[in-house]
Amino acid sequence: MATVEAPVRPRTSLHSGPFVTEAFYDFRIEENARKMRAAITKVRAQLGREYDLIIGGKRVKTTDKIKSLNPAKPSEIVGIHQKAGKEHVEPAMKAALEAFESWSRTTVEEHAGLLFRVGDLMRSRKMEYMAWLVFEVSKNWAEADADISETIDFCEFYAREALRLAKAQTPIQLPGEHDTLHYIPLGVGAVIPPWNFPCAIMAGMTLASIVSGNTVILKPSSDSPTIAAKFAELLEEAGMPEGVVNFCPGAGASFGDAVVAHPKTRYIAFTGSREVGLHINKVAATQGPGQIWIKRTILEMGGKDAIIVDADADIDSAVEGVAQAAFGFQGQKCSACSRAIVDERIYDKFLELLKARVEKIQVGDPAENANMGAVINEGSMKTILGYIEQGRKDGRVITGGERVEGEGYFIQPTVIADVAPKSKLEQEEIFGPVLAVIKARGFDHALEIANDTEFGLTGAVYTSSRDKIDRAVRDFQVGNLYINRKCTGAMVGAHPFGGFNMSGTDSKSGGPDYLYLFTQAKAVGEKIR
Repeated sequence: MATVEAPVRPRTSLHSGPFVTEAFYDFRIEENARKMRAAITKVRAQLGREYDLIIGGKRVKTTDKIKSLNPAKPSEIVGIHQKAGKEHVEPAMKAALEAFESWSRTTVEEHAGLLFRVGDLMRSRKMEYMAWLVFEVSKNWAEADADISETIDFCEFYAREALRLAKAQTPIQLPGEHDTLHYIPLGVGAVIPPWNFPCAIMAGMTLASIVSGNTVILKPSSDSPTIAAKFAELLEEAGMPEGVVNFCPGAGASFGDAVVAHPKTRYIAFTGSREVGLHINKVAATQGPGQIWIKRTILEMGGKDAIIVDADADIDSAVEGVAQAAFGFQGQKCSACSRAIVDERIYDKFLELLKARVEKIQVGDPAENANMGAVINEGSMKTILGYIEQGRKDGRVITGGERVEGEGYFIQPTVIADVAPKSKLEQEEIFGPVLAVIKARGFDHALEIANDTEFGLTGAVYTSSRDKIDRAVRDFQVGNLYINRKCTGAMVGAHPFGGFNMSGTDSKSGGPDYLYLFTQAKAVGEKIR
């Protein structure tokens, strides 16, 4: 697999000049590989530590615990966490509301300064945070690098965006008036991130919240609470006031639901499954006792992403793009390519080349930087293997299809050919290393198949035709479309990220309109005396 998710661009300066994305490491350079091995050794010595809830700056212990396990070695405990329950909702809300009184009145320069400091601290220990991802969610080195780099980018980008938004002006000034426009914070937000980008998405939603002047109740995934705990510690080190972010890992059905339903919760920022996202949307839509606002929901809910390979495509480039997008981080990305829709004129050749490319993918412990690590947990592994069994009935497994022997939750990268449109394998999000390949009669048919799902997150087209590119831009119904490149690897600032339909509210994280979702506009017209 490729060693980086996007081209490296050197950073010229910090916090001034044009925004530049964080550079990735090239692990073909032995010095970089040596430093990463040292970071892994350092973090391995810290595994198994216990972490407390943080509510209003105070450490809180609970009777029930959450154990975060290493998916590549489930006998290894990454971290032990307190488990927030319904009884912790009111204390967390009280702390967040109290902190909001002062934080919402703090200057935007101070808000942005906090984010800049967080980014600087994370950059100085980048490989150490990468190593936590290797252990907690089984990311290889390049995938961990992309996750932490994106987190640093969010620190930089959202801080700059908050400063820009503070200078917003009304389109016109009426004669005899001084007209101003202010983007003010909403209140207390519930931030509910997923495990697959456990630092970048978790931190991105949290950073956007607090740089806008809001305060947060953060409920990380039970599969990845440790990196969130390390991030909470980093926020404190950077000088975040008590109560601005309250760290509360807990069950979604108890603590999470109670926070979403609380009448003082002003908004919910969520990334995860379609089912949970729709449930949150429904609960949030119900007015609670004393609730005086319509709760805002910022939802990103996955996809069933397709790459179309036209007959006139550069077939070698398409094969590489599909392999990387389908099997990077074990296919556990909402942007992952789970469908390759290939013109019948090159279908057999494409399958031949793809099979050869996929069989080069090394599966193993990401601490040793294998191409593919383990899937997140045992339940996910069993679900994915169930989809593969369905694929044996509905299509033809041309490579993979088995669990890899050993302790971890490893599954072979699996390609299933001859999958029919509208079949279960072609329609449902699998969230694992399984690629369905569908034959298309031509470009129009390929677009029809690509659009015929509930989702609309990412997609890509490989073609040399300008006309077909233009048609894809117009007619391929996804929030993030890529031409002649893979459909994963969205970069902050360049590819504002979010999808259509059941992929969510198209909230466009990493884009120029994202902070609007965490604020409300207040227009002031003052008569000049």
